[in-house]
Amino acid sequence: MPSAHSLPVIDLSQADDPALRPGFLKELHAAARDTGFLHLTGHGISEAESARILDVTRAFFALPEADRLAVSNLNSPHFRGYTRIGHELTGGASDWRDQLDVGAERPAPRLGPDDPAYLWLEGPNQWPAALPELRTVVLDWQTRLAAVAHRLLQELLTSIGAPHDFFDAAFADRPHLHTKLIRYPGSAPSGADQGVGAHKDYGFLTLLLQDSVGGLQVVRDGGYVDVPPMPGAFVVNLGELLEIATEGYLTATDHRVVSPPGAVERFSVPFFYNPRLDAVVETVPGDYLRSAPGLTHDASNPLHAEYGRNELKGWVRAHPEVARRWHPELVGA
Repeated sequence: MPSAHSLPVIDLSQADDPALRPGFLKELHAAARDTGFLHLTGHGISEAESARILDVTRAFFALPEADRLAVSNLNSPHFRGYTRIGHELTGGASDWRDQLDVGAERPAPRLGPDDPAYLWLEGPNQWPAALPELRTVVLDWQTRLAAVAHRLLQELLTSIGAPHDFFDAAFADRPHLHTKLIRYPGSAPSGADQGVGAHKDYGFLTLLLQDSVGGLQVVRDGGYVDVPPMPGAFVVNLGELLEIATEGYLTATDHRVVSPPGAVERFSVPFFYNPRLDAVVETVPGDYLRSAPGLTHDASNPLHAEYGRNELKGWVRAHPEVARRWHPELVGA
């Protein structure tokens, strides 16, 4: 069994204290460089806000199946809505969880023949009529976490000696925000323990709120270690595009979730902070590049500088049923 591992704990409030700021930046730099994962405290999100989002998450999954299926992602060309247990794939294998995917609330696009297909990833969400408060709570949460993530991204750039506002233009106007409400319903009947298979996030930053049930595991020293939940903290991890933008200097780390035992349920709410779909990711300038190792490219999973192409590829692979229904031309591309 993997041993428990304590991630670096970074207190974002220390960035505002001139006496503590140098130490904060040093610790943030080390965490991003060496681990790519950290616990974030001092973020300004109240205990009541976190409790509220977890409460509505549990309430959504407590709805009758018919109410959840009424907002199935099979209804959405934008990959929004409810995914049944076992119907999302990671690494080609089924994840034993169900979820509701929410993005920024925007009108459906009207695409011309020359428009990139990734623009379909913008559009309206689906909201269950039986839980009307869900919309307000989730969209408010998304707005709050976007502000935290943006501040953290600026501080991260400062910590490596780069311009703090380097990515501001890429996130201006229409950042691609994405929130998942997730339930892990205990052990799969098959005995498989893949709550979510091993992967790296392909974007910029992920902020994860989890309940008190463990299951998250992160690669450290060549093997997986458990990351126990820390009350009041978000688990933050860096995505592959930040690794690309820093020529491998910052770290995107493999992680997975092991299903909880028996009939124990686990709930989590990851938030993904990413730039406009049409943003092109360029190398972040700075003296740190002298120590950057360069990139190791995965021929089976090439990453593109244009953010939206990575996002669309991820959705098509994870939700092939949705892709076949709405975007058959993309399946197998």
